Amino acid sequence: MGDDARAFIRDFGTMVRLAQEAQPHHARGRELVETLAAHLDADPGSLPVVVEEVPAHRFVDADIILSALTRQGRCVGIGGGDQRHHMSLGDMIQQSELYPNFPLSQPDYANLPVGPDEQRQAIALGLRLFHREGVPVALLQRRAEPRYGRQVASLEVLCADSDAVTGLLAEFRRRMQRESVMKGQVLSLTTEDFGPSAAGITFHRRPTLAAADVILPDGLLERVSEHALGIASHRESLVAAGQHLKRGILLYGPAGTGKTHTVRYLLSASEGTTAIILSGGTLAHIAEAARTARALQPSIVVLEDCDLIAEDRSFGHGPQPLLFEVLDAMDGLDDDADVTFVLTTNRVDMLERALAQRPGRVDLAVEVPLPAEHERAELLRLYARHLPFGAEAIGSAAGSTAGTTASFTRELVRRTVLAAALQGEPVADVHLLAAVDGLMADDASLTRSLLGSGGPEPAVDVPVSRAASFGWGPGAASYAAAQQAPSGPGFADGGYSEDGFPDDGVEDIGGIDGRA
Repeated sequence: MGDDARAFIRDFGTMVRLAQEAQPHHARGRELVETLAAHLDADPGSLPVVVEEVPAHRFVDADIILSALTRQGRCVGIGGGDQRHHMSLGDMIQQSELYPNFPLSQPDYANLPVGPDEQRQAIALGLRLFHREGVPVALLQRRAEPRYGRQVASLEVLCADSDAVTGLLAEFRRRMQRESVMKGQVLSLTTEDFGPSAAGITFHRRPTLAAADVILPDGLLERVSEHALGIASHRESLVAAGQHLKRGILLYGPAGTGKTHTVRYLLSASEGTTAIILSGGTLAHIAEAARTARALQPSIVVLEDCDLIAEDRSFGHGPQPLLFEVLDAMDGLDDDADVTFVLTTNRVDMLERALAQRPGRVDLAVEVPLPAEHERAELLRLYARHLPFGAEAIGSAAGSTAGTTASFTRELVRRTVLAAALQGEPVADVHLLAAVDGLMADDASLTRSLLGSGGPEPAVDVPVSRAASFGWGPGAASYAAAQQAPSGPGFADGGYSEDGFPDDGVEDIGGIDGRA
């Protein structure tokens, strides 16, 4: 190497050193490493950092458990601006040797939900300093921050005793498996703004709905309820006989006939059961939902509108359609898992091939058909329970609205009340019959279609349910017209769904893009 080359290297090294010295140094920039050294009684740069990842939607559980495990310790924050979000604890320790810019501060907190109306201020970024069985431990707790590239929450543990770290994380995992604010709650998994890989949760009030408020063919609600909720009461007998507890129910039929409302009833009748609701793109989180349901059993996992992802490969983790991943997750649970999967669809033909290729996932398929005439009369009495309609008018209206759905009946009553108000008259039978004529007129066919109603009823009675077959059989004619209609609202419709009620306890459920 010539003299010129050596001089260039020397000058370049001097320039780098001057640049390093010119870096801004915080007056208290070494507080992080000095505090760690004093607490651990060791050079923090010489100790390994053990990382434990936590799903984003379980972060509040982790915060509660860590608060219990480190009750005798203290928690401090780490300053330094946004760079602290881009660095691991090990990076911050090493960086402090060159650029001491990490002073101590107050911990960062995040206000996170622990129920429909409750929140907890969880430590979003904080350094817990405590002792475990006399051994000093430092633990950096931080929430997921997708905007900084952190899709999961994490715990970064620094300790001179590896056995202490192993024991701490083992106890943490055990408690995470059996303790959660989600247990016994109704919740939905949501996709975060920064990508589908990060799942958040929304808590919902449990619906309050009586069986009398669900108008379905005789025996249908009882059959679904017994299969979804009754099997658990025979747990010991089934397990002793080597039979599985998990079960799958498929509710299928035209939009607006009561599938979502049936699900609401199941949630209402299962107080204390964990309910997880997935719909549309959030079905991509089925694997996490299944793991959560297994840990927090007894559980119900509701998969709304599965036909929407029957051939969708955009959200999955492989070349197969997302629906196949859903079915695989259903099959992956242990036989003793007290978990019920409830699938709803307006297009059972989109699911039949997948269900046939994955037998055993669904052990009860029930059609929720268009309401018959006597059921339409019951719906009218239910929706108009505070209105003075006569039996003859209700019977006439029910007989004149063949092929319509419960959502149609709901709108019929609303229009009746509105017409009477516009005329400045008390609601009477004449207003009901006039509203029927208006909605059943030829020029209102699109309105009926938008309300989920098809053509006239078929001459053949529709069976209550057909558990052994996914075909439509009798009643296919009325369904063929209905299935082309745009879907009606589901859980997120403010309580006015295909057969929802304004006071049924689910008015504020949001984030679930469900159909009937």
